[in-house]
Amino acid sequence: MNMPEFYIIDVFSEEKYAGNQLAVFRNTESLTDIEMQRIAREMNFSETTFILSEEPRDGGYDVRIFTPKTELPFAGHPTLGTGFVIQQEIAKRNIDTVILNLKVGQITVTLNYIKDKLDVLWMRQISPTFGPTHEKEQFVDILGLERDDILDQFPIQEVSTGMFDFIVPLKTLDAVKKAHVSKEKFYRLIEQTQSKAVLIFSPETYDNRNDLNVRFFADYLGVPEDPATGSANGCLAAYLVKHKYFGKEDIDIRVEQGYELERPSLLLLRAKSSSGEIEVNVGGRVVMIARGKFV
Repeated sequence: MNMPEFYIIDVFSEEKYAGNQLAVFRNTESLTDIEMQRIAREMNFSETTFILSEEPRDGGYDVRIFTPKTELPFAGHPTLGTGFVIQQEIAKRNIDTVILNLKVGQITVTLNYIKDKLDVLWMRQISPTFGPTHEKEQFVDILGLERDDILDQFPIQEVSTGMFDFIVPLKTLDAVKKAHVSKEKFYRLIEQTQSKAVLIFSPETYDNRNDLNVRFFADYLGVPEDPATGSANGCLAAYLVKHKYFGKEDIDIRVEQGYELERPSLLLLRAKSSSGEIEVNVGGRVVMIARGKFV
């Protein structure tokens, strides 16, 4: 197998060795599905992306995303990270947008610059879909929490902006810290639901500059806990707007994640409701760590 070049980057990171790690491979059209899956397992990050060709098709770059266990139709930090690699290593110039052709459809990454230096990357997610709500008592058992840890005024709900996740509102940072997923109980639930992962959040944070603290568990998808999750935070953004969590139908907030994993991450969420539709944008910074090639 003639192995392509790859890059290791940190996504949703303000500095090196923070955020969520990602491997991005380029020129991978010749790789089989099995080879991509094996590489993703060998890299052992939460996701690995494969840019099939450096020639755009239908205005976008064909990209596939794999966890160590399976292929995903969409994921947030791989989308932003791949857009970063295309701008830095393929286009090699300041461009305003990069379009990725993913399994879920075309996703646009917008690139912002400060004095010609790349700053924040944003991705517009597909319009959210809201699934059923769930009993709080069920998630008390699943997350190893007390009933009083879960907020009463907001529901536990399934939400998708490409992939469905459970969104669970908690009261305190202590509740977020002590949460842990009972795989047996959670797996019994997800046999019957579209959602296969759970995001928990609280208004208390480690860093007082931030608005929410988040943890995300996706063991079923091969990610016991993720340090930064763009897709799930997109679901969270839609949820916050729909239920007017901050008392209004638009948000522009900072979300921290990954502190429990010692990979502190910062995600920027912008969302608004207009004419019955919710528009969701997730942003963050990306840092290059390494370049390499399998042998």
